[in-house]
Amino acid sequence: MSLELVTVPCRADNYAFLLHDAATGQTALVDAPEAAPIQAALSARGWRLTDILLTHHHGDHVEGVDALRSGARVIGAAGDAHRLPPLDLAVAPGDAVTVCGEAIGVIDVPGHTVGHIAFHFPETGAVMTGDSLMALGCGRLFEGTAAQMWDSLSRLARLPPETIVCSGHEYTLSNARFALSVDPDNPALQARAGAVEAARSRGEATVPSSLAEELATNPFLRAGHAYMKARMGLPAAPDKEVFAAIRAAKDRF
Repeated sequence: MSLELVTVPCRADNYAFLLHDAATGQTALVDAPEAAPIQAALSARGWRLTDILLTHHHGDHVEGVDALRSGARVIGAAGDAHRLPPLDLAVAPGDAVTVCGEAIGVIDVPGHTVGHIAFHFPETGAVMTGDSLMALGCGRLFEGTAAQMWDSLSRLARLPPETIVCSGHEYTLSNARFALSVDPDNPALQARAGAVEAARSRGEATVPSSLAEELATNPFLRAGHAYMKARMGLPAAPDKEVFAAIRAAKDRF
């Protein structure tokens, strides 16, 4: 990885992410759930914050921006600028932006919210997905549709499988329990669920994960598999309908 990546636990179950370029001294923050733990992580390393990247407008991802933004460039979705803290750089999906010396991609990932975006750091091999693709799960459909979220997840699934997925919450244990309820015969999922339970019992984070792990174990990415279609009682249905059924089942779980 070309940038150093640090996961910062915030609030009850949120994560923020710091990316640092040793060559330039620049440091980027992805999402700002609260200021204090982020400031502590920066101070402990002697890093200066130069950029704040926002995935979406929800308070548990932006509430720390005002306390952190002095001297930093705040970047977020142009289409959602009216609901985000004031932006220094408004971006649209497909835009090329340089952060910490790396050319990153802006990816449209509506579903959880209609203005949700993800940030892909191709040289570092990481994608910042907020509450779209999550460890063993995906975000609730608060504003978007199941079809939009399926398209968003499919877009993320086409990234290189070794990509590190940096998602916004420590929901993995509950997500694993649901995943086993709809995909019980998946040995990769069984192994991962056991590892997640052991990690949480030790108080360890289960985020970030790898895209390869998600492709093998996350039921929301497996809606196109014949086995999952059969499990959901929709053997001939389009992938997006199977995804919608899985999402509805998770909402009831």
